[in-house]
Amino acid sequence: MKTLHLNQIEDFKIGHNQDLTALTGCTVIICEEGAVTGVDVRGGAPGTRETDLLASENTVEKAHATFLAGGSAYGLDAGSGVMRFLEEKKSASMCRR
Repeated sequence: MKTLHLNQIEDFKIGHNQDLTALTGCTVIICEEGAVTGVDVRGGAPGTRETDLLASENTVEKAHATFLAGGSAYGLDAGSGVMRFLEEKKSASMCRR
């Protein structure tokens, strides 16, 4: 099996930041053109944001950013920073496609 790293895929931007004192971090994957996305939520107490939009019966066809963060209210709020970044980059329409 061939290993393919995300940073080898064109049109995707990947970033990560962490706070070693608080033992937390966030990874963001951005595809400015949008990408077909799916999700499988598991676990006894999952925290998700906007994943219901990806269901096949809904009208959202592409996602422009995905983030992974700690499963707390603070982790979920990292999505606000992702949205703000997209808006600042004149990509607000990416948030609504």
